[in-house]
Amino acid sequence: MARSFLSRVRRPAAEAPPPQPPVARRPLPPAGQLRRERRALLREREDRIRDLGGIVLEMIRRDEFREDLVYEQAAELIGLEDRLHELEALLAAATPVRRTAPAARCACGAPILWGQHFCGNCGRPAGHVLVACHNCGHALQADAKFCASCGTMAVQEA
Repeated sequence: MARSFLSRVRRPAAEAPPPQPPVARRPLPPAGQLRRERRALLREREDRIRDLGGIVLEMIRRDEFREDLVYEQAAELIGLEDRLHELEALLAAATPVRRTAPAARCACGAPILWGQHFCGNCGRPAGHVLVACHNCGHALQADAKFCASCGTMAVQEA
């Protein structure tokens, strides 16, 4: 009698292995360490891409194209990119989600977006109107107390 593939692969219930204890997970590395590694890998990736282009150009110049060498270099690049994707996922897990401040609202109920000095719905001034920082000239939010660019205390105009 011929046994099906599934019956050969499946283990009977009596032979089931004992349940394994849960594996202790290592804590995530600090986000700063992950960012440093990502920056180093990005630089390495750019160098490898530049080198691969040079290798291919030189092979074409000499009319001695070697596919195996190109594939080897490309495989190393793919490995670097895979590690970069892993680092991005780890950074996403390690970096806390930043909550944005709720948008300010005008008296009419319309949202006042960052950088707006007047309500887009009714035209009322949004708080004290500031055109620019008196120190660096950076545009300021209507209710800003400090310049986001240079840190200077904002002077409120009447």
